[in-house]
Amino acid sequence: MEFIVEGDPQGKARPRFSQKSGTVYTPAKTAKYEKLIRKAFLAAGGKAIPSDCYVGITVDAYFQIPKSYTKGKRLACQHNINRPAKKPDIDNTLKVVLDALNKAAYEDDKQVVEVSCRKWYSQSAGYLRISVREVKQ
Repeated sequence: MEFIVEGDPQGKARPRFSQKSGTVYTPAKTAKYEKLIRKAFLAAGGKAIPSDCYVGITVDAYFQIPKSYTKGKRLACQHNINRPAKKPDIDNTLKVVLDALNKAAYEDDKQVVEVSCRKWYSQSAGYLRISVREVKQ
């Protein structure tokens, strides 16, 4: 199943520590983004893959071409000659998706045995294209 998450791609932020209570928590911005990904999956009709199955995930992160780029540089971005080597780091983008889909697309992210994550430029606003599939044994 494939679905889109509108908005600029974000990465998983590091956990924060409360000095008063000594607890660890996920920053609010990350928690909100994980909720957005989960909602997009469910709105697209996503169903959980059984816990005894393997899962494969493909994440394509699309970033808007900066308006400050020259015409030549913009053209190179449109033809995928230039790719977005910028924040968020690709591993953090993948991690936020894996954590968001936990208990929604699969029981536990330990089921995930195949991943692909790529960054691209988009002529429109940024977004994520996520594909979740069962991997046959």
